[in-house]
Amino acid sequence: MATTCCVIHLPLTVKPKNTTNTRCSSSSKPPPPQSSAKQHLLTLISDQHRGLKTQTDSTKRHAIIKAIDALAILGRDTITTSSSSLSATWRLMWTTEKEQLFIIDKASLFGTVAGDVLQVIDVDNNCLSNVITFPPHGVFFVRSDIEIVSSQRVDFRFTSAVLRGKDWEFPLPPFGQGWFENVYLDDDIRVAKDIRGDYLVVDRAPYDWKE
Repeated sequence: MATTCCVIHLPLTVKPKNTTNTRCSSSSKPPPPQSSAKQHLLTLISDQHRGLKTQTDSTKRHAIIKAIDALAILGRDTITTSSSSLSATWRLMWTTEKEQLFIIDKASLFGTVAGDVLQVIDVDNNCLSNVITFPPHGVFFVRSDIEIVSSQRVDFRFTSAVLRGKDWEFPLPPFGQGWFENVYLDDDIRVAKDIRGDYLVVDRAPYDWKE
């Protein structure tokens, strides 16, 4: 007698694999190069007392300048001299400029301390003031005329200087001219290099300085 074999095919329900990988979520994407380069620079200068410590640390100075150069490459095709972006009260974070650092360092010899060091720029009125404050009432500032000459370069010429206290003012003769380039600028910081090869890193002050 023949034997009949009956095979019954039963539907199988296969649970799809969970392909969600939290490690690949958008929140874990690496930051863009610009953000990483900026943060690296800010980390390097964070303990340098506006540049005072860097004067005696050539290794740190080299690292900071290298970080600035990397950020400048990312900002090389940007316009950093428009009125909307450049006009502001900028507050010193770090510099190699010896004259400013000397005043910051030696202010105590005159019975005071240096407060905020500022660069106040008004592109529309072609003016710039370099300001060193000595709280609560003292201030030294140098006025300059400026001219925007390219997408990143600004020419300047000093026009007057004033040392001012609470109820007195002493004018000083102005001297000097030159240029600086804003090699990087965003909503938070500006990085510049000048005719003498000095570097400047500033942030946007939370206030507007007025004479």
